[in-house]
Amino acid sequence: MARPSRYPLELRRRAVRMVAEVRDDHPNETAALQTVADKLGIGSRETLRNWVKQHEIDAGARPGTTTEESAQLKALKKENAELKRANEILKAAASFFAAELDRPHTGAVTLAGRRGMILWLVVLGRGSLVSSAPPSYKGHRYPAEVISYCVWLYFRFPLSFREVEELMLERGVAVSHETVRRWCAKFGQGYANGLRRRRPRPGDKWHLDEVFLKINGERKYLWRAVGSDGTVLDILVQNRRDTAAARRFFRRLLKKTRTVPRVVVTDKLRSYRAAHREVMPCVEHRAHKGLNNRAENSHQPTRQRERAMKGFRSVGGAQQFLAAFSGISPHFRPHRHLMTATDYRAEMTVRFAIWDQITGVASRPAAA
Repeated sequence: MARPSRYPLELRRRAVRMVAEVRDDHPNETAALQTVADKLGIGSRETLRNWVKQHEIDAGARPGTTTEESAQLKALKKENAELKRANEILKAAASFFAAELDRPHTGAVTLAGRRGMILWLVVLGRGSLVSSAPPSYKGHRYPAEVISYCVWLYFRFPLSFREVEELMLERGVAVSHETVRRWCAKFGQGYANGLRRRRPRPGDKWHLDEVFLKINGERKYLWRAVGSDGTVLDILVQNRRDTAAARRFFRRLLKKTRTVPRVVVTDKLRSYRAAHREVMPCVEHRAHKGLNNRAENSHQPTRQRERAMKGFRSVGGAQQFLAAFSGISPHFRPHRHLMTATDYRAEMTVRFAIWDQITGVASRPAAA
């Protein structure tokens, strides 16, 4: 069994593409491999040679086929798969519209029907529709609408479990605060993962920052990575902020996003610089306090929620809550200051439709 490579997959793919580009400018393959190895800071050209061979095997290349032809063949296969998937989505959309038009209405389309239509029209246009099974609610006495609504209330607004219980009681639903806590612990992370899968790929510029957290009187550190559009890529609660902690966060971030950025922006903490040289030597690193305001502002919702909760009780509890909170809360926080009231309502309608699909509410028959 081959040992896993310590280099990220995106770096290996970039190296293979560069080898294919510089082959024509060098007298032999060895010189081309050495040039690319020097540019990317890779140990030896033999490592590059193994990457090129593995790429040809993965692309299904025949003996004698160039790397460029193999890449074209792989791109054609990917395009055919995307076209097939698009046809399936269009067929499903046609069936949905036919069923919605045949359903008797009392003069207007129902709210669930409007959300479903907007979901097909807008989300399909964004190219972010991902087929994933909704969570299973088997064994739960309450319907999915009640469970998803309680989870939404807790992660969207600075409410306690008892306050969610009181709001549900005012709506005629008797549920205890302990039940709400169990629902949030069981379904919160699943909902957050479903929302993340429907987001576009992150940009090539990442902002990283860390802040202090007081947990049981001990100082901990919350590491956060934010994309160029303000999307939270990942968070991690750690005991330290040394080079080992920065290295662990870098590797976790690359593994989770499955991509390599063009630029990484951090503050002047030296741990970032040392970890950057080890994990992402080919990525540009900008260390400046004034350039990292996007990551600094991303901490504000966490601070507000921390004050409402009167602090976190444990490192594991903080990691569990913040992982779900960073995936659910930003979904319902569009850039309101950049929108008109009409655009804001339309955007929120789309986001609520996506939420209904994530939680499985949209796939359930509407009550008579």
